[in-house]
Amino acid sequence: MITINEQSSIRLELDKIIYFDPFHLSDSKHDADVIFITHAHYDHFNIEDILKVKKNESIIVCPKDCLEEVGKVFSSDQIIGVTPQDEITVAGYSVSVVPAYNIDKPFHPVLNHWVGYLFHDGDVTYYVMGDTDRLPFMEMLKVDYLFIPIGGKFTMNVSEAVDLVNQMKPKVVIPIHYGTIIGEIGFGEEFRKNISDDIECQLLLFQTRS
Repeated sequence: MITINEQSSIRLELDKIIYFDPFHLSDSKHDADVIFITHAHYDHFNIEDILKVKKNESIIVCPKDCLEEVGKVFSSDQIIGVTPQDEITVAGYSVSVVPAYNIDKPFHPVLNHWVGYLFHDGDVTYYVMGDTDRLPFMEMLKVDYLFIPIGGKFTMNVSEAVDLVNQMKPKVVIPIHYGTIIGEIGFGEEFRKNISDDIECQLLLFQTRS
C-alpha cells in the first residue's frame, strides 16, 4: 500500500513500513522501520514529523548534511549517511542512492550531494526522485513505481515531468511536490492527461493521508 501525505511525504506498507520525507503528518504512528530523507529543506527533513513515525528500532537514511540534527534523536547505530552513487542494504532491502539536483536553478545545488532513492523490494523498484530537475541518467532507468516532482520552480514542472515519464515508461507514476508550497492542485490532473496510455498514473496526493 502506498500513501502520500503532503509534498513528497510517502509511506510504503510492504513487509516493513518505509517512509520518505515525512512532513505535516496528522497523527503519530511510531511505525517506521526505515525513514529515508532526500535533502535538508524543511518540507523534506522535519524532525517533528520524523519523531511522529520513529519507533525505538527505526533506522534513518539521510544525506550527510542532515547527520548532526539526526544524531540528536537517533543513536549512531540507527543512522546511515549517504551520498550519490552509494549502494546500501537496510532492513533487508537493497537501495541505490542517486543524485538529485537543479541544472538551471539555485535551490538544489549539485555540490550539496542531495539524493533520490531507488528502493528495491525483490523484483519491484520504487524510485523516489527527491527535489530535482531532469538528469541524463534518469531516462535509462527501468523502474516499476516512479514518484516524480511536478510543481515547478524548485523542481521539474508539469511538462518537463511528462516528457521524462513518457521516455522512462515506468509501470506506475505518482506525481508529488505540488499543491501546497508550490504548484496548483490541478497540476496532478494536467499531468495525468498527458501521460502515455500505457503508463498507469495514480493521483494519491490530496486523496489519502498517512
